[in-house]
Amino acid sequence: MRIVHDENVCASTGMCEAVAPDNFEIGDDGALHIHNLTPPEDQRELMQAAVDACPTGALSLED
Repeated sequence: MRIVHDENVCASTGMCEAVAPDNFEIGDDGALHIHNLTPPEDQRELMQAAVDACPTGALSLED
């Protein structure tokens, strides 16, 4: 599994960070930082919840 982040549509609202703060962080620069682009499979449900929480659709998962 790989997290795909479209920086062109990301509004840095922090919804993904609220769902999975260990993997997503809105930095002091206002940009989204993803700590692990290839999280382990046992985190799929959590990562999918973070993707689903994104109001702009900037995040997706691919296998």
